Amino acid sequence: MASILAGLVGGLLATVVMTALMMTIGDDSPPPTAAFWSKYVGDDPPAEYMMQGMVLHFLYGTVAGIVFVLVVPLVLSVSTLTAGIIAGLTYAIVLFVVAAVFWMRLVLGMEPELQQAVGFLAFHLAYGLVLGGVVGLNVL
Repeated sequence: MASILAGLVGGLLATVVMTALMMTIGDDSPPPTAAFWSKYVGDDPPAEYMMQGMVLHFLYGTVAGIVFVLVVPLVLSVSTLTAGIIAGLTYAIVLFVVAAVFWMRLVLGMEPELQQAVGFLAFHLAYGLVLGGVVGLNVL
């Protein structure tokens, strides 16, 4: 079984990669976590809460990495690099569905356009690829 350290490091590294992609090829809009902060904590528009949104984003990504190593091995193998990557990509799709349906629509009341949803999926797949790769290497 993968270690919690592997999930923590994998989740953090995967979030760094995901965030770099979002900032490089994204649409420059604030992340949904900034919208969450704006709606439930602050009074200003989401763009005013980019830092808080990024802190939440990194927290979620790191915790999701830990959840990955605790839960995913119960249903999928992560004992090799290939198996880890497949499990990571599968996990990323689940995270995307939860984020797009529950988080964005129900919690935030947002309806992403198709192009945004495709980008959101691509960013989550990058997250899953890195997370699964780190965990599948079995070095931590």
